[in-house]
Amino acid sequence: MKLRGTSRINEQGHLEIGGCDTVELAHRFGTPLYVMDETMIRRRIRSFVEAFEKTGLSYRMAYASKAFSTLAMCRLVAEEGLHLDVVSDGELYTALKAGFPPERIYFHGNNKTLDELVMALDAGIGRFVADNFTELALLDQLARDRGSRVKVILRTTPGVEAHTHHYIQTGQEDSKFGFDLESGQVHQALKQCLTSEGLEPEGFHCHIGSQIFESDGFRLAVRKMAALAAECRQSLGFRTRILNLGGGFGIRYNEKDQPMPVDHYIAAIAEEVRQGFAGGELPQIWLEPGRSIVGEAGTTLYRVGTVKEIPGLRKYVAVDGGMNDNPRPALYHASYEASLANRAGEEPAETVSIAGKLCESGDMLIWDIPLPRVNTGDLLAVSCTGAYNYSMANNYNRLRRPAVVFVRDGEASEVVRRETLEDLIRNDRVPGRMGAPESLMPSE
Repeated sequence: MKLRGTSRINEQGHLEIGGCDTVELAHRFGTPLYVMDETMIRRRIRSFVEAFEKTGLSYRMAYASKAFSTLAMCRLVAEEGLHLDVVSDGELYTALKAGFPPERIYFHGNNKTLDELVMALDAGIGRFVADNFTELALLDQLARDRGSRVKVILRTTPGVEAHTHHYIQTGQEDSKFGFDLESGQVHQALKQCLTSEGLEPEGFHCHIGSQIFESDGFRLAVRKMAALAAECRQSLGFRTRILNLGGGFGIRYNEKDQPMPVDHYIAAIAEEVRQGFAGGELPQIWLEPGRSIVGEAGTTLYRVGTVKEIPGLRKYVAVDGGMNDNPRPALYHASYEASLANRAGEEPAETVSIAGKLCESGDMLIWDIPLPRVNTGDLLAVSCTGAYNYSMANNYNRLRRPAVVFVRDGEASEVVRRETLEDLIRNDRVPGRMGAPESLMPSE
C-alpha cells in the first residue's frame, strides 16, 4: 500500500498517520474507524490555491461537501478560506451549525425542494446553481415575494463525456443534471432570468464527471462554455462574470490510477480560458473539488475476523465492516489498496480477498490482494477512503456507522462518534395498536 500524506511505518512496525499509531487508534476508538489526515487535507487545499495563484486569473475555490461533510470538515474549509458547495438541507444545516459564513455557501442539486430553497434564502446563502426551469420559477417567485433578487449560476450540460465510470459522468447531453447546451435550453433559461424580476444571472456552471485523469475533457468544456458566453454576449448582451467548471479531478486509489498533478490541470484550464475569452473581459473561474481534497487523506481501519480458505481457489478474509461503511466497490467496482496496520513492514506472503460482514455476496471490499499471512485479530488499513465513504455509510443489517477521527501532530480528535445500538432505534416507533387483528388470530 502506497504511503500518503503524513503516513509512515513507525519503529514498532505499525502504520502511523498524523503522528498517531493506528493500532492505538483502533484500541481507543474501536473499528471500523475512519482516520482523516488533517495535515494532508490542508496541504491539498493549498496546492489548488497555489496552482491558481500562478495563473494570474481571478478565481474562487469551493469545497464540494458531498464528498465528506461534518462539522469539523466545514470548519476546516472555512479556516482555509474556501467557499462551500452544498446539495441538500442536511449539508446546509451542517455548514450553518459549524458557523460557516452563509455568503460563502452556494446550493447545487437537480431537485431542490421548496423547503430547501426557503431554508437557503432565510440563511442568506451566496448563490444558487440553478439546474432546471422548475427551480428558476420557484426561485423567481420566492425572491419577488421577499422583494429581493437571487443570484444564480446556470448549470449547463456541455455534451462532454469524460472518460470515467458511466455512473459518475455528468457532462454528457443525456443527463439528469442541468440545462442542455445543444438544444438551446441554456439560452432559454438565460432569457428567462434576464426578463424576471427576482433572478440575477451571473454566469454558467458545468461539471463533466469524476475521477478524471487527463485535461482534454476540461479543455473541451472550457471551449464550449467560452463559445456559449460569446453567443450570449452577442445575442442577449449578457456578460459572463462567473464560469464554474466543477470538479472531478482524479486521485490515485491504486497503481493503475495515474492522475496529473493539480497544477497541470489548473494550467490547462487557464490556458483554454485565456484563449476562449481572448479579446474580452475574463470571467472569474470557479472550481469545486471534493474527492481530490479528502479522498487520499482518509484511511479505514478494520479488525480481521474469520478466515475461510477454499483449497486451490481463494482465501477469504472477513473484516468487521463492509459495504455499509464503503459501498463504492459494490456500486462502481472501485478498487483499493490495503495493508496490515499492525504488521505494516512485513512483506506479502499470500493473496487473499477481503470480504465484508454483510449478508450480500457482493459485499467484497478488495479482490485478490497480496498481504502478509493474515491472522484473526490483525488490523487491516484500507487507504483512500476519505471521499464518499462516510458520506454514503448506512445501517444495512442494522450495523452501526463508524466513528471518524482527525489526526495531526500526534493528536487524535473524534469528530464523529460511533453510533450506539440505541441510535439505531432512536427514530423507531411502535404503534399503539400493535397486536394481531382478530381476523389473523388462530381459530379454535
